Amino acid sequence: MNSTAKTVPKDERVASGNWFTKFFTKPEAGAVAGAVVVFAIFAITAPQFTQPSSMATILYGASTVGIMALGVSLLMIGGEFDLSTGVAVISSALSASLFVYWFGTNVWVGVLLGLVFSLGVGFINGWLLMKTRLASFIVTLSTFFMLTGLNLGVTRMITGGVASPSIAQWPGFDSAAAVFASSVPIFGVNLRITVIYWIALVILATWILRRTKVGNWIYASGGAPESARAVGVPVWRTKIGLYMGVGFCAWLLGMHNLFAFRTVQSGEGIGNEFLYIVAAVVGGCLLTGGYGSAIGGAIGALIYGMALSGVVYAEWNPDWLRFFLGAMLLGATVLNFSLQRRAAKGGGRRKT
Repeated sequence: MNSTAKTVPKDERVASGNWFTKFFTKPEAGAVAGAVVVFAIFAITAPQFTQPSSMATILYGASTVGIMALGVSLLMIGGEFDLSTGVAVISSALSASLFVYWFGTNVWVGVLLGLVFSLGVGFINGWLLMKTRLASFIVTLSTFFMLTGLNLGVTRMITGGVASPSIAQWPGFDSAAAVFASSVPIFGVNLRITVIYWIALVILATWILRRTKVGNWIYASGGAPESARAVGVPVWRTKIGLYMGVGFCAWLLGMHNLFAFRTVQSGEGIGNEFLYIVAAVVGGCLLTGGYGSAIGGAIGALIYGMALSGVVYAEWNPDWLRFFLGAMLLGATVLNFSLQRRAAKGGGRRKT
């Protein structure tokens, strides 16, 4: 064996990156860093923030945003977004409640009608988008205004007021409430069932994105739809399916609102669509599409949940919450961009 043999240098193009590069090239990396910072701030300023009961409250607040943020995240990865999500949640709850009230049916019939209604709205959004080739901003903004008017007009026409009547006396209410608005005792803490649904949906969405061809279709449809179409990706079906997925999330959250509070105000939901978009963007989803993750959107929602409860526990002025959310959106976006750009350049690489 020749001891003078030269060592062949490794090709940097195939060299494995260090931990910095591997971690911060992930879409959710900036959100993880932001979540750690937010948790540390409130853990220091409000000691009760870390109590198990407080964490259950935080997770509940995060789940009510996270369920919709999940659907919005997948939609943004697919290259589109939806401005009607906030009122769509209320529309789903109202359609179920008013149907049961008017026809006097079993509550579960209303629940199924609400599902059909929400999936139908999602299908129409996706179909109109693909058929007209208009920007999703225009299509879903139109849906936003139509649903807002529909919520108020139909509710006032049927009830004479602006809120749906309670349907607690109708058959099936208790079983539906157990499915959509109950609490589950875990380690001595009552955890709202929406948290369980939220975690399950995130796991399912992550598996779809990373392990199935549908996940490849979603990324391809958002990143380069024309090229994806050329290689056989069903872009039409993929985007319509994503809008219907948003509709399903709106139905699930709408049913929770209905059975948790027993009545629904027709004017609620306006503005919540921005919370869902904030959670998705903070989680690393790009408005240009083709990039992001379900986990990132979930962490973005968790940051919102921590901020929402943390401000109360720290006894800060709640008037500043919206300012905090705006600053968080800007800071997380800049952090994501800078860390991913540095990681793409091999930031933190060890010298040899």
